[in-house]
Amino acid sequence: MQSYKAPLMDIKFLFNDVFDYYGHYQKYPEFEDATPDLVDAIFVECAKFCENELLPLNQTGDKEGCTFDNGKVITPKGFKEAYNLYVEGGWQSLSHPIEHGGQGMPPSLGMAKAEMMGTANWSWAMYPGLSHGAMNTVQSHGTKAQKELYLTKLTEGTWTGTMCLTEPQCGTDLGQVKTKAEPNGDGTYNISGTKIFISAGEHDLTDNIIHIVLARLPGAPKGTRGISLFIVPKMQVDQSGNIGEFNNVSCGSIEDKMGIKASATAVLNFDNAKGVLIGPENKGLECMFTFMNTARVGTALQGVCASELAYQNSLLYAKERLSMRSLTGKKCPDKVADPIIVHPDVRKMLMTQKAFSEGGRAMIYYTAKLVDDIEMAKNEDERKAADDRLGFITPILKAFLTEVGTESANHGLQIFGGHGYIKEWGMEQIVRDVRISTLYEGTTGIQALDLLGRKILLTHGRSLKDFTKEVLLFCKDKSMLSKNPHKRQMNKFIWPLSKGVANWQQYSIRLALKAKKNRDVVGSASVDYLMYSGYIVMAYFWAQMAQSAYEKLAGDVENRDFYRSKIKTAEFYFDRILPRTKSLAATMMADPKTLMQLDEELLSFL
Repeated sequence: MQSYKAPLMDIKFLFNDVFDYYGHYQKYPEFEDATPDLVDAIFVECAKFCENELLPLNQTGDKEGCTFDNGKVITPKGFKEAYNLYVEGGWQSLSHPIEHGGQGMPPSLGMAKAEMMGTANWSWAMYPGLSHGAMNTVQSHGTKAQKELYLTKLTEGTWTGTMCLTEPQCGTDLGQVKTKAEPNGDGTYNISGTKIFISAGEHDLTDNIIHIVLARLPGAPKGTRGISLFIVPKMQVDQSGNIGEFNNVSCGSIEDKMGIKASATAVLNFDNAKGVLIGPENKGLECMFTFMNTARVGTALQGVCASELAYQNSLLYAKERLSMRSLTGKKCPDKVADPIIVHPDVRKMLMTQKAFSEGGRAMIYYTAKLVDDIEMAKNEDERKAADDRLGFITPILKAFLTEVGTESANHGLQIFGGHGYIKEWGMEQIVRDVRISTLYEGTTGIQALDLLGRKILLTHGRSLKDFTKEVLLFCKDKSMLSKNPHKRQMNKFIWPLSKGVANWQQYSIRLALKAKKNRDVVGSASVDYLMYSGYIVMAYFWAQMAQSAYEKLAGDVENRDFYRSKIKTAEFYFDRILPRTKSLAATMMADPKTLMQLDEELLSFL
């Protein structure tokens, strides 16, 4: 049976000490209600909902899965009741505008909520989670009438939303979209086509589902320049928001998947379904990217959730499971064997899980502040500056955190040994559930090409320069050269971090020069480059957490062991995890010829 306790102490440490969220909130009058007392109360209530309502449904939902019957999808037992409690509790409306029925809390607070819910039950959390992409798109590009018609229902959770992009012949390459939109002459369009892999595309939690659909208008340019975006409800809606007739959006089937079995992944058929254009004609892909960065950050969060859930359960098991004796002598002489937590290899796996879950949480919460800044920007220059920073770090978060989240889940399976392979303990479910996170919203390879190809090479490293400048300023401020009272203790983090950042800059320049001579360098180096970048970025946040922990320990503070644990985990990360960059540096700088020298016919002699 899986166990989960929301890591409230760690969340509050990031909010209060590392990122000064309350100082951040005070910059915006709209967030004046986000006081420390209120935010703490929200965290506590959210933790109760996750631990008491969502966690018990995680394994049962996985075992039961969704039921498909003649176009209808029935979610597992308890899911609808939990969703109703979620809506009644106002959780869906937490971080959305007051004018559409929201509570006006910061988006970053919604991210913390999403982490707790996703860790307790990722499959369930996907149903309300998919609505946020639809809501953000309507909020950014919809007309006043569209906002009034759809956003209130989506905000309160009465309806849910989806993003319908993928088709049988295209996933990442959306230039191949074939779904058609024929104008009716009255401002509406008939949408026809098939969309696949639509998470929460059909379910029994709400009476209506609002689909945001990519489609082509007649005579539209080929490729990505000819794609428009449409709002297509499952059930037709009149101008007062009342549900009408079925809108010819049918579910052809749901996928039989490796994991997240309680989350319905639907094949949707649009057969002259009535929809309305959102945003300009042929600019659908640009409008869609409004939500893409936040959607990718949401997927990155799944890696953190998997790390946290695997770590909590692995730690409990490792403390109780007895096997062999410690190499340095008996630790529990009154028992038949020592608990496996005494063995260095088990400790290494546990510490890796801890480093990835807590380091990944810090990366997510740093990024959540950027989302706040974008939402609250007073002018286009402010918005673009924050968006550029978010755009740079997003592919790193999405790919790196899901890859190391998968590693953490596999460590959990290994710690449990044979029991980890058995469904009863819930560890193999974490492995299955997290595996999709490296695939959807763009695979690791796609994110890596986005980072190295678009964010580094096409911009001549502008965003990298901005981010590394921030890191190096931190290093300068905390080093021996500064007045930082903890500078001697921090040097074990500052010098490796400074060196890693300098190498990151140099490797980026060298790859750019190599790519001018051979474009295959980009594809061969990109994944290793992204993972290298991820380890450096996480090191930056572990250094920040160590600095904050030293500052707390210098005062009269309770829970001193918590802060000592932070410092020890940072030391582990720098000693055992950060050195992975050395091998990644070698492989990303290697000539791509060994990848490409075999002709296709020579790859197999079957």
